[in-house]
Amino acid sequence: MSKVFCFDLDGTITKDEILPILSKEVGLFEEIGALTEATIKGVIPFRKSFLLRCKLLAEIPVSKVQEVVESVRFNEDIATFIRENRQQCYVITGNLDCWVQPLVERLGCKFYSSKAKVIDNRIINVTEVINKGAAIAEVRCSHNQIIAVGDGMGDVPMFEAADVSIAYGGTHRPIQTLVELSDYVTFNEKSLCRLLSTLS
Repeated sequence: MSKVFCFDLDGTITKDEILPILSKEVGLFEEIGALTEATIKGVIPFRKSFLLRCKLLAEIPVSKVQEVVESVRFNEDIATFIRENRQQCYVITGNLDCWVQPLVERLGCKFYSSKAKVIDNRIINVTEVINKGAAIAEVRCSHNQIIAVGDGMGDVPMFEAADVSIAYGGTHRPIQTLVELSDYVTFNEKSLCRLLSTLS
C-alpha cells in the first residue's frame, strides 16, 4: 500500500485542451470549443458533451489524431515530476484511449481513459465514458492515499474520491466547484510541483 498522484490530462499536464486542437483539422473549432468551455464550467454534463464532441470528430482517422496529439505541449515541470515518479503516478483522462495513448506513453505512467472501438483506423463507437471517481476507486485497491490534481467539472468525482485534492489553474482558471472541494489551489506549475514533492 502506498501514496499515489492522479492527474487530469487536458489543461493540467498539457498546456492545451486536446479536442479543440483536433477540431481545427475538420473545421469545427468554434463548435468544439464552445462544447469544451461549457463542459469545463459544468454547464453541460461531461458525458453528454464528450459523446457529442466524439461524434463530431469521429471522421478523423485515428492515426491522424495521434499525429496531432503528439504535438500537444506538456507543462514540462509537471511532466518531469510524473516521469521521475512514474510508479506513483496515474493519468486519469476523459479522452479516448486510442487518441491519447501515444501522449501518455511519453510520460511512462499508467492511465485510465474513456474507450472506443476502432476498425480500419476509424472510431466506430465509444464503448466507455470514464467516471473518474470509479477510476480512483480502482486505484485505491492497491494504494492507501490518493492525491488528485485537476481543473474542470469532469474532475469533481475524482476530487470527491481522493484523500487530498489540488485545483490547478496554470492553463485556465479551475471551476469554482472544484476550488471549493480542494485542499489546495495553485496557479503555477513550479508551485504545484513543490507542493507535490512536499506531499510525497
